[in-house]
Amino acid sequence: MSDITRIESGPRMSQAVIHNGLVYLAGQVGNPGESVTDQTRTVLSEIDRLLAAAGSDKTRILTAQIWLADMATFAEMNAVWDDWAPAGATPARATGESKLATPDYKVEIIVVAAQA
Repeated sequence: MSDITRIESGPRMSQAVIHNGLVYLAGQVGNPGESVTDQTRTVLSEIDRLLAAAGSDKTRILTAQIWLADMATFAEMNAVWDDWAPAGATPARATGESKLATPDYKVEIIVVAAQA
């Protein structure tokens, strides 16, 4: 039976779960009320931090789901993503519009990565 490791586990959820060499991150959000650009930067920084804690990094991301509160901000989010995403190692990705937990959140990103 494979071990399951949880990182930053709380009563409702864990920020990351590792199983069978895969790292599953909870949806990451930025600081409420900030711009899409700033929230995206914060989210990607948290993804980097959590992946490092799990023994992985952004070059090992397999899939990314991006949820925007408003698809009109797609280009703004993509400008930050494109600067951050590793050339030649971009994940399979989907982006959609959704109501997020509060109106102050404008972007949420969920990733699954392989451990290094």
